[in-house]
Amino acid sequence: MTKDEITSIKQLLSTKKKIVIVPHKNPDGDAIGSILGLYHYLLKKNHDVAVISPNDYPSFLKWIPGENIILKHDSQTKMCNALIEAADIIFTLDFNAYHRAGNMESVLEKSSAIKIMIDHHQAPDDYATYIFSDVSMSSTCEMIYHFIDMLGDTDSIKADIATCLYVGIMTDTGSFRFRSTTSRTHEIIAHLIDKGADNTQIHNNVYDTNTYERLQLLGCALNNLKVIPESKTAYISLSQEELFKYNYKKGDTEGVVNYALSLENIVLAAIFIEDKQEGIIKISLRSKGDFSVNELSRAHFEGGGHTNAAGGKSHLSLHDTIEKFINLLPSYKKALNNE
Repeated sequence: MTKDEITSIKQLLSTKKKIVIVPHKNPDGDAIGSILGLYHYLLKKNHDVAVISPNDYPSFLKWIPGENIILKHDSQTKMCNALIEAADIIFTLDFNAYHRAGNMESVLEKSSAIKIMIDHHQAPDDYATYIFSDVSMSSTCEMIYHFIDMLGDTDSIKADIATCLYVGIMTDTGSFRFRSTTSRTHEIIAHLIDKGADNTQIHNNVYDTNTYERLQLLGCALNNLKVIPESKTAYISLSQEELFKYNYKKGDTEGVVNYALSLENIVLAAIFIEDKQEGIIKISLRSKGDFSVNELSRAHFEGGGHTNAAGGKSHLSLHDTIEKFINLLPSYKKALNNE
């Protein structure tokens, strides 16, 4: 963002506004952390703030400060649409195209509110009045910290904001191990801890609370793991029947694809999850080095994301989706074996 844009936003926020904050559909730790971190900040500035998620999110995120105020558009549609229509400002966080908001796409597009996008994914759409887009950032939560810093207001960060932002940075960096984790990221994390983020408790809340069924589902996923050594690729599949068998709940497959990526000599990993309710196969892709799963997903699976982490979907059957994926690999074999 330019200095002039920051000045304009500061002026915009200098008087009380009706503000709505929105994450992408199926929000993850970075999405929930960023919307709640910004919520607490704007609330301290005496704005009228509503937070609307397109749908529900995993239970391991339902302890974050302020989580209970999040409205769900899919179950509270009338109320949510009224808030969006009345908003002066809408912040869209952790996504950069309206369709990523699911069924909220239409009402967001029609809204006359000033839009402010804060996001770190590639190829943003040009729908917002103010765009803070930086693919080099580890997470949208790190960008929210920078946004508050650009407003000259990091003194306003207290334990509630610090906790929210820590969650998003921690989860989107794979607990600070991904290449997007910079020395500046660690400086920000240190500041958030100083401001009251309890790093041990946050990690325990997100990663160390499992149900018996979730661990059984993980065992099933690992049993389904397949390796294609000539393409340095591994993939996991989960059918709807397997999800039902282990009482699947939203978030239970979070991070499972990383087990495939952790295999020796593997550069590309994928997980294919059948969702009969939506009529799609959900796909998560991970990679090492410079192999871009963002480009792979955009080209073949209606998705996108980052160089080393992306998502997509397929309208084929689970079997046919996996066959399509396998048949694509020979054209990427040289790039995969160069890593």
